[in-house]
Amino acid sequence: MTQSPKSNAVLVHALGSGVRSLSNGLADVPPLLTRVLQEEAWREFTTPRGELIRHEKFLNFVLAPPTAGLGADVELIRRIVANDPVARELLEHALNDTQAPNQNTSVAAGDSHEEQQLSKTHQAALKRLHRDAPEIYKKVVAGELSTNAAMVEAGFRTKTFSVPATRPEACARSLKKNLSETHLRELIKLLTDT
Repeated sequence: MTQSPKSNAVLVHALGSGVRSLSNGLADVPPLLTRVLQEEAWREFTTPRGELIRHEKFLNFVLAPPTAGLGADVELIRRIVANDPVARELLEHALNDTQAPNQNTSVAAGDSHEEQQLSKTHQAALKRLHRDAPEIYKKVVAGELSTNAAMVEAGFRTKTFSVPATRPEACARSLKKNLSETHLRELIKLLTDT
C-alpha cells in the first residue's frame, strides 16, 4: 500500500532518526523498518526541506546520506533488527530485490557507480552464502560475521591482509601473525632462492 510522499516522510524520518540514535531510539527501529518496508515508504518521500526523494532500490535508500536516506551501513541495520524475525525477513527480501532501476528516474544521493558495484558484489556474496553455506549465512544476518569474513570462512574467498611496504619490521610482524609456520617457511625459501 503506497502512501503519499508526505505521509511516507514521517515514517522515513522516524526510521532514520532511530538508526542514527545510539541509545533509546534503537528499540524503535525494527517496527519502524517493518512499516517502511511493508508500505514501501522508502521509494518516494519528502525531506524536511520539502525535497522529493525517489529510490528504485532499497540498498540505495540505506546508503544515501540523511535526509535522502538512512546514511547507514547494511550490516548495522542487520544487527539492529537481528532479534526481530519479521523485520529481518523483510530487510533481506528488500536487499535481495533484483528489479532493474527505472531509467527515467533521476539518481538519488548515494546511488554512485561505486556504491552500485559494491552492492552487486555484496549481494552476490550473500546469495552464494545463502545457497551454499546457510549456517555461515545465518552468522552474517545475525551480525556475527562480515560478508567478507563469511566468504573466507566458507572457502569462497582467499584470506588477504595488508602489509606496510616501507617498514620491513612491521611487514615481518604482519606476516608472522597471518601466515602458518609452513607458509612462512615457504615464503622464506622463495625469498632466498632469488
